[in-house]
Amino acid sequence: MTGPEPPAPGPDAPPAVDDLLRSLAPQVVGVLTRRYGDFATAEDAVQEALLDAATQWPDEGVPRNPRGWLVQVAGRRMTEQVRSEQARRRREDLVAGQVPADRQAAPPADAEDGGSRDDTLTLLFLCCHPALSPASAIALTLRSVGGLTTGEIARAFLVPEATMGQRISRAKQRIKSSGVPFRMPEPDAAEWPARLDAVLHVLYLVFNEGYASSTGPALRRVELSREAIRLTRAVHALLPDDAEVAGLLALMLLTEARGPARTRPDGELVPLAEQDRGRWDAAAIAEGVALITAALPRGPVGPYQVQAAIAAVHDEAPTAAATDWPQILALYGVLARISDNPLITLNRAVATAMVDGPAAGLALLAEVPPALTDHHRLYAVRAHLHELAGEREAAVADYRAAARRTASLPERHHLSLRAARAAAEPEAGGGAAPVGETPVGEASARDVPAVSADSDRSPETAGGGGGCGP
Repeated sequence: MTGPEPPAPGPDAPPAVDDLLRSLAPQVVGVLTRRYGDFATAEDAVQEALLDAATQWPDEGVPRNPRGWLVQVAGRRMTEQVRSEQARRRREDLVAGQVPADRQAAPPADAEDGGSRDDTLTLLFLCCHPALSPASAIALTLRSVGGLTTGEIARAFLVPEATMGQRISRAKQRIKSSGVPFRMPEPDAAEWPARLDAVLHVLYLVFNEGYASSTGPALRRVELSREAIRLTRAVHALLPDDAEVAGLLALMLLTEARGPARTRPDGELVPLAEQDRGRWDAAAIAEGVALITAALPRGPVGPYQVQAAIAAVHDEAPTAAATDWPQILALYGVLARISDNPLITLNRAVATAMVDGPAAGLALLAEVPPALTDHHRLYAVRAHLHELAGEREAAVADYRAAARRTASLPERHHLSLRAARAAAEPEAGGGAAPVGETPVGEASARDVPAVSADSDRSPETAGGGGGCGP
């Protein structure tokens, strides 16, 4: 059971109220879960309270203590749900054993909230628990922490709402049956690095799917990329000294900054080198550069920081021709030493081609891991490098092979157009275009992820096709 839906932004919930509810939702779920020890029931009850607030607050005004109001209303809903399921006595005994006597009397709904603890981060760790698959963790995070409705999440991932509802319900039951306690892992505990990495991985996947959709007719799903940035900001605010959290936020900002220039008015993809850099978001770039500049000296350096550094080099270049490709290639060398992501090979191949020529890049592609041998990104990158080398027939064949293998309709259209254009061009006789001046293909060396919410593949890295990357 996933409970009633909180309303999506619209005329029934002004943006200011909707934003407030989304920021409060994980805090209220956290309070009730910590208080009563039942995450699934608490999450359902909070959804009902959000619905009440969204219909009442625009007309009656926001309460003096909105969080306390939601805690009180949701707590009442929990009691009603328990009674409707004919489990009142058993549940009340359980609650009585967990709640101190001095806290069993609820304060007035508009009273000052005595429990000022913000459980957002604890709830995020719970939703991203390793016991859940990435698909389930993403859905549960967007629902419980992000405040999105099941319908919004289903539409974003192009699945029926009933299917997404079942996925969320199964995820909550999995957490319940696992007996995972509602508490933050201690930063000095052995499990902390893996748990934090799981949280960042889920946020990374959400952003990738939003910035460059892996399936369907839309290139972007801005509600997902923006929500990923919002949640990552929240994690950064709670863990301001963690360099990898700062690196991930920087990476998202530096990547999202290019979003407005990625398509033409007719919807066709625009290669990175052809984008109007005047349309890039200068404020987001400045914030991202400041974040990664401050994070790198703190160490230790992790993959998100290196990817952000690569994105910053691209974003700070005034023109495509002015891109510092030697620095990018050096950074990919660092990334290859600290990450086993197989897509780094594709990224390095493009950077190598831009520094040492397409033949050197193609030589690297002969060493790709087996996991990539049928991946559309391999064919797209190889096609681009063949095109740089003037090998028209090989480029056409690989562009067509890449188009057949991608599930993204905009990307398929772009790759098909590249194949058609390459086929119409005269044979270049093997002469490579000047390195650093030829546009790098939108579908090969920029920023389309191959990771979907239903996939357990590793997210792509910057520069060679990752959603978080140039």
